[in-house]
This record gives sequence, C-alpha cells and structure tokens, in this order.
Amino acid sequence: METSIKSNQTLQGKRIIILGGSSGLGLATAKATSAEGASVVIVSGNQQRIDNALNELPEGSTGFAVDLGKEENIKAFFEQAGSFDHLVYTAGENLTLHTINETNIDEARTFFNLRYWGAFTAVKYGAPHINAGGSISLTSGTASARPGSGWSIASSICGAMEGFVRAMAVELAPIRVNSVVPGVIKTNLWGGLSDADREGLYKSQADALLLKRVGEAEDIALAFIYLMKQQFGTGQNITIDGGAVLV
Repeated sequence: METSIKSNQTLQGKRIIILGGSSGLGLATAKATSAEGASVVIVSGNQQRIDNALNELPEGSTGFAVDLGKEENIKAFFEQAGSFDHLVYTAGENLTLHTINETNIDEARTFFNLRYWGAFTAVKYGAPHINAGGSISLTSGTASARPGSGWSIASSICGAMEGFVRAMAVELAPIRVNSVVPGVIKTNLWGGLSDADREGLYKSQADALLLKRVGEAEDIALAFIYLMKQQFGTGQNITIDGGAVLV
C-alpha cells in the first residue's frame, strides 16, 4: 500500500486530461503538469486555440476539439480517450454580470450548460476510465461564498459545483473528487469587459485583498497539482483567493 501511495504522489508518467485546457487556468495547469513529467491531453471547443496551446506545450501533448456543451460529444470523446489518471475541468465562457431585475432568465440558464452540466457530463463519462489512485478536479469560485451585486448566476453555479463535488466524492470513492475555488484571477474569463473596466476590476480587487494582488493562472495551477498528487483529501473545495473571503 505504501508503495502504491508513493507512486501516485508523482505526476511523472501520469496521463492527465484537461477539459478547458487551451487557455486560462486549464492551459496554466497543462504547462505545470507537463513540467512535472505528465502526459497531457487538452480539450476545448476551439481548434485554433488548441493548436496555439499545443505550441506552448511539450512534444507529445495532444489536443481535441470537442463541444463541451453537448453530452453526445463528451461521451464520444471519452469512449475513444482510453484510460488516464487525472481529470481536470476548467471550461467556462465569459460571464456577464446583471442584477436580478436585469437578468434574462433564458439567457442565464445557458451559463450552466458549459460550466456546470459540462463538468457533470465529463465526470459521468470520464470516471469509468480513471486509473486506480486517480482523481477528478473541478472548478468553482469564491462567488459562492462572497457574491457581489450582479453575481447571482455565478454564485449559483459555484454553489452547485461545490455540492456536486461532495456528492461525487461519496459516490465515486475511492476516486478522489475535489475542486479549486479561485478568487479573481487574470485570465480571459474577463475578456467580455472593456480594457478600462477589466483593469478597474483588477485594481479594486487588489486594493481590497489581504495579499494586495489579484491571482495569476499559475497560482491556480499549483492548487490543481496539489489535488492530483495528494492522496488523502476528497470532497474538498480548496479556496485560493488572496484572502478574498476574509475581507
């Protein structure tokens, strides 16, 4: 047993599938795991972004264009993907923020499709192919604990994800299921904002945070690596936020 635990505490030679791996948190995680000797498969809905990402990853990394908003596409991907050690899900489109009186409910429903139901579907079809000692790492956000005005949809998605993590940790044991809960991170998530609004958001967040800076994608990649390598934590939602939930 001790030998098995030690062999799973390294990413050397492990096969990792990252859905949402062509940009942002996913690409940073792909780079970090590759640097530790893992074989990486990145998946996203945009072939051009995949091609660009593969240029930044070591030779032998592979990528697939899959519409993660469609169950049949995710199912087909995992049917041909073969066995692997760790599943990471970071996919998500840019969110728009509206107070509830300004929210179009039909539009709001669509934000769950990729961020929540895509992850749900990936777990359903990916879990049967995970090797012993492997894990699933999903993505939530501090909006579940500290939402601002206009964050009702983001907060709802994050809260649903954290409940899903706990349920899957019980149901899929001994596969470990956890999530990373980022605060505000400099990624393309905020690409829908104007340059001025985006920089204003970063500055206001940095001024308020205990660590006086917003996060970088590499900060979150380290959390995903920890969740893959550790062997005794499951059902946990690990907050990496510069102290946002404390202020």
